[in-house]
Amino acid sequence: MPPDETKATVEQETDDAPELHTEEFMVNMGPQHPSTHGVLRLQLTMDGEVIVSAIPHIGYLHRGMEKMAEFRTYPQYLPMIDRVEYVSVIINELSFCMAVEKLLGVEIPIRAQYLRTLGCELQRIASHLVWLGVNSLDLGALTPFLYCFRERELVMDLLEALSGQRMTCNYLRIGGVVADLPEGFMEKAREFCKIFPKRVEEYERILTYNEIFMGRMVDVGVLPLETAIACGVSGPNLRACGLAYDIRKVEPYAVYHRLKFDIPTGKQGDSWDRFVVRVEEFRQSLRIITQCLDWLEKNPDGAVISDEVKLVVKTSPGEAYGRVESSRGVYGTYIRSDGSTKPYRMKLRSPSFSNLSAFPKMVEGMFIADLVATFCSLDIILPDCDR
Repeated sequence: MPPDETKATVEQETDDAPELHTEEFMVNMGPQHPSTHGVLRLQLTMDGEVIVSAIPHIGYLHRGMEKMAEFRTYPQYLPMIDRVEYVSVIINELSFCMAVEKLLGVEIPIRAQYLRTLGCELQRIASHLVWLGVNSLDLGALTPFLYCFRERELVMDLLEALSGQRMTCNYLRIGGVVADLPEGFMEKAREFCKIFPKRVEEYERILTYNEIFMGRMVDVGVLPLETAIACGVSGPNLRACGLAYDIRKVEPYAVYHRLKFDIPTGKQGDSWDRFVVRVEEFRQSLRIITQCLDWLEKNPDGAVISDEVKLVVKTSPGEAYGRVESSRGVYGTYIRSDGSTKPYRMKLRSPSFSNLSAFPKMVEGMFIADLVATFCSLDIILPDCDR
């Protein structure tokens, strides 16, 4: 067949071919998926590789934690707080204790307040190390994961010395803390404060301006400040959007009003900004820990629990709310009391639930390959959502 006739035949067949159609399809990510950091189902509507919509389905870990408070005395329920969000336990214990102490109207000894602050900041570092290690692992970087857990072991040793427990510390008590610093703690804590800044620099050399890491994080999962506020996002995720909102500064508790530290912020609220903010929080937590150690060393004596709190805790009728700056954002405990030894009603305000509510807006129009990096950057703990 002559060339001209061949060309005409091909063009005719192309014109006569039926028009190609594409349609959306649904993909289930989870509920058991290694990158959802817990039991979470993401119902994704896809157009090829582009995410049209994402619907998070939670509730797989619901245990009735708030309802159980109605059947336990205040001291009995305190260990349960550690099981709600198991990565920032001391910080969350403080939220519960503050609410009960408001109902009791007791004054907490200053030494106990410094010990509480010390425990909270150690816990914040341990929590951020889990996030940083797992985040890098989900992106394919194994080395930072191993390094982060190497340092986390040092923190866990300090928490174990402080409370007797590595994970569910149950260190706080209504009116103070369970015990003073054990022998040798000060030396170990000082050694950690000397080592850790160099290790943070090591993480940054590996990741912060790494071309591959920046390619996966910069301009990915952008969260506008208006959306963050509307969804109740808090903590490092909100500060990465450029708003320096931190309960430790806005509504100081414990001894944060006595300490010097800065509030790191980002610029555009993308995954890289969320990473940078948390890395800087390592340094700020270390500043707080150092100041607490200095004060405790200069003031070796003092009560660690209020003598106003009796063995049987019976609060006045009323309601109280204690909120703190947890590793993931604002953690609040609302207690309504009928004057008995048990809460009449208790409600927890968990940061992970509000932070997750912004996720669907963040991933619309995104490639599915970027979904894991975005989700990891939010640092969601699923038991904190479900309770």
